[in-house]
Amino acid sequence: MPTGGGFAPLRQPVFAVLWAATVLGNTGSFMRDVASSWLVTDLSASPAAVAMVQAAGTLPIFLLAIPAGVLSDTMDRRKFLILIQLLLASVSISLMVLSHLGLLTVSSLVALTFVGGIGAALMGPTWQSIVPELVPKRDLKSAVALNSLGINIARSIGPAAGGVLLTGFGAAATYGADVLSYVFVIAALLWWRRAPNADDALTEHFMGAFRAGLRYARASRELHVVLFRAAVFFAFGSAIWALLPLVARTLLAGDAGLYGILLGAVGAGAILGALVLPRLRQWLDADGLLLASSIVTALVMAVLALGPPQGVAVAILLLLGAAWIIALTTLNGTAQAILPNWVRGRALAVYLTVFNGAMAGGSLGWGLVAQALGIPTTLLIAAVGLIAVGVILHRVKLPTGEVDLVASNHWPEPLTADPIEHDRGPVMILVEYRIRAEDRAPFLEALNRLAGERRRDGAYGWGVTEDTADPERIMEWFMVESWAEHLRQHRRVSNADADLQRETTRYHIGPEKPVVQHFVALEAGRGRVESL
Repeated sequence: MPTGGGFAPLRQPVFAVLWAATVLGNTGSFMRDVASSWLVTDLSASPAAVAMVQAAGTLPIFLLAIPAGVLSDTMDRRKFLILIQLLLASVSISLMVLSHLGLLTVSSLVALTFVGGIGAALMGPTWQSIVPELVPKRDLKSAVALNSLGINIARSIGPAAGGVLLTGFGAAATYGADVLSYVFVIAALLWWRRAPNADDALTEHFMGAFRAGLRYARASRELHVVLFRAAVFFAFGSAIWALLPLVARTLLAGDAGLYGILLGAVGAGAILGALVLPRLRQWLDADGLLLASSIVTALVMAVLALGPPQGVAVAILLLLGAAWIIALTTLNGTAQAILPNWVRGRALAVYLTVFNGAMAGGSLGWGLVAQALGIPTTLLIAAVGLIAVGVILHRVKLPTGEVDLVASNHWPEPLTADPIEHDRGPVMILVEYRIRAEDRAPFLEALNRLAGERRRDGAYGWGVTEDTADPERIMEWFMVESWAEHLRQHRRVSNADADLQRETTRYHIGPEKPVVQHFVALEAGRGRVESL
């Protein structure tokens, strides 16, 4: 389907207003982060303390991203976003007041940064989830790309502006600027008149949606590859982010202004990386792009370990920004490509959990290493490790994401004698096949692939049995926690899954299609035969 160009989503007034507000809000957040990262170096010279502030901002996302993804699917997203913005504004107000009164300590800074991280954890999946509501389907990819561009615009402006404000007017003014940015974001969300959610008897509740998301993540082998590659890359790459404030102060002999410029260079490099990425994709596949990003990131860390001139440091951080955005876009784009719509928010939340967990754990770990061995040695160790794992894991190929994940809706409605309450369960589904002896091996191989689809779409148990009296009669069974969950399972089956089912059923030799039966657990006492 043709699109109207990369900037076509901005023709939609609601998207344009919320996009601009988001850029402004992210700019304020980067200003706040610069102030916090620099203030901790004034409060403590310990690398562990500096790394702790970095980890406090990312650890909540590791802990809460999955519940946040569930909430974004079960709550009114506009109201939820407003509440999150109020929480983040209260954090910056507290930082502003404590800084103005001279009462800010490492402990309070870490605690408030952690609360801010909670807000970021709740906001991330929700912002991603509202994009399809704001633009036509044909402009969705352009809207996602514009969101990434907006983040990097904020990343290039916010740190530099924060460094200038921090140097010229102090931390309280920098935090105050962040508070002001939330006013504009909240105003934009209040202006947006979001259509109310349509009533749906099969709408998921929190715990059921939570379990369904975890089941999908546990059963999807393609997602496992993406998560593993992301965890390793970010665990080693986090060294540069954890130690950059100390690199600016000690190795480069700079001040808060230089730190802001360094972060601004990373943001500018990310914009350049996003612009050249389409051309790089003509030469490199996803695995090649990730390996190239690992090598460039490692080389930047190695050069910074040598304490280069400040101009050289700014120049190589442009390369870091480009490499980082290419890695982020490659991993996130691959995750998006392999996820069906019904679980996209929750599965992306799992990805965010791994990403931020690797960043938080890596930040703490590299901070402790730096405290024991020094900053230059730590950066060199991380650089060597990143290149080594990048080369080794290049063999673990990322999935291509080329399968058709659109819902097929080809399963017929299950036959019932009477209406069944949605919370009845568990439900056992039996599928009866007749398979020739010579076809059994390829049939079972196809059926085992189908088992993964059953589990991803909601089954918590699966198995296959044969009739001892009739070996050609083979029974597949799977368990679903409730009748409503099985009805949702009908909606979740994709065209790719339908192809897999057709591959399985082509071995069936019966005169009709395989027989499907549904069995629902009886409540205690229901249907009991009483003796006279």
